[in-house]
Amino acid sequence: MDKVLLGHGSGGKLMHDLIRDHIGGPFGVSGAGDAAILDFPGSRLACTTDSFVVNPLFFPGGDIGDLAVNGTVNDLAMVGAEPLYLTAGFIIEEGLPLADLDRIVASMAGAAKTAGVRIVAGDTKVVNRGKADGIFINTAGIGALREGVELGAGRIKPGDRILVSGAIGRHGIAVMAERNGLAFEPPVTSDSRPLHGLAGALLSACPAGSLRFMRDPTRGGLATTLKEAALESGLSFLIDEASLPVPDGVRGACAMLGFDPLYVANEGILVAVVDPHWAEACLAAARGREEGGEAVLIGRIAEGRQGSVLLETVIGGKRLIDMLQGEQLPRIC
Repeated sequence: MDKVLLGHGSGGKLMHDLIRDHIGGPFGVSGAGDAAILDFPGSRLACTTDSFVVNPLFFPGGDIGDLAVNGTVNDLAMVGAEPLYLTAGFIIEEGLPLADLDRIVASMAGAAKTAGVRIVAGDTKVVNRGKADGIFINTAGIGALREGVELGAGRIKPGDRILVSGAIGRHGIAVMAERNGLAFEPPVTSDSRPLHGLAGALLSACPAGSLRFMRDPTRGGLATTLKEAALESGLSFLIDEASLPVPDGVRGACAMLGFDPLYVANEGILVAVVDPHWAEACLAAARGREEGGEAVLIGRIAEGRQGSVLLETVIGGKRLIDMLQGEQLPRIC
């Protein structure tokens, strides 16, 4: 393969390989964390950057503007940081209606206010008609790391429990339906929302070190996030299929279209791995918040079959889960 494919942006195995083989090495960057931790005298900061190219720009439950803010906030939250400041860079296509631009900017401002962050700097470029699908948005985010917080897949231990904070697959199906003029019953809306309050609640619910890992399963879905964590930890993730929170609308849409909800993108849930002695406390803390009201424990960590994710099916079988192969739903965030 000597060219970049659309699937290299999927969040799955192709993107994993592209970053490992062509981008991370020259920059001296390794690992798959959502944000970098920066040590300063007397403080620790988290820094992240992201770009948003979703098509269409507006979809049930959100738009590219609130998605850009929430996605950046969530990347900071997943390393245990309190988000503080964002930047916003706009690449605008000639011909974009100013009413659409105003709507997107207002959505970003509203999302930033809801999340309690400030957009403090930015940049604007305009490109020729047909070169940007309306608008692309690039963001950067800075957050303050909570004291004593150390999260990462390398901290996961055998016996730990796996928590998912809400229903899976909503964002990907909502965007795909809007893109293709489809409607499902019950309707499916994006779950785009900030998660730093939920992340803080989980961190407060157990002693330092008991919450091992957090990540938001965006592109590539829950399956890809679990597989990445399993590979990083060198342990086996055992998932109970019956416990997976798949909404009826998502389940029906996936059955009709031949998708697997495990691989459909999310924008408003997190995956956490926690010490088994504190799993119920974290579950209760998640359910005590609106954005975690559908939280469930979906599995456990074991030794053996290093780096594997094994789905224990409802009919008593077992299925190996890998990263997303190729591109299921392009241009999803």
